[in-house]
Amino acid sequence: MKLFNSLLLLFLCISCGSVRVSYDYERETDFTNYTTYNYYPDMETGLSEFDTRRLLRVLDNEMQSKGILLSEEPDFLINITSNTFQGAQNNSVGVGLGGGGRNVGGGVSIGIPVGQPKLERQIRFDFVDSQKDALFWSAQSESAFKEDVTPEIREQKLREIVQKVLSKYPPK
Repeated sequence: MKLFNSLLLLFLCISCGSVRVSYDYERETDFTNYTTYNYYPDMETGLSEFDTRRLLRVLDNEMQSKGILLSEEPDFLINITSNTFQGAQNNSVGVGLGGGGRNVGGGVSIGIPVGQPKLERQIRFDFVDSQKDALFWSAQSESAFKEDVTPEIREQKLREIVQKVLSKYPPK
């Protein structure tokens, strides 16, 4: 039964689609100066309270594994924002009519959407120098989002997002 649950979790994570991440940073930044962090005190993530706790817990673990420590007097602050939106619907059925002859042509085409629209979630991570109050690194993730999944699957999805986002931090 445990194997079945693990396979089900893996299938659900794979079926949710991949995480797409884009990065940007200040090229002149010396990332070795940033060894401690904290979060903006008035940060509003746009996530539920439970998902915010899950995200921060996962992010803390990943940062610690990189040797970057949570501190009351940090080198940089992290701001996280998110939004949920309906993604573009890829599936449609096309119906077309056409005709012509004697150098006269015409046509009509109609696309009929099939299936439910996909729900997508975008999460943005901004790293801001606490002394200069200047943004020095930013990442934005986009991934499929399902509201009706278990807390374990939610945490696994957030872990996948954070790992992919931090895979390029610090830039080489």
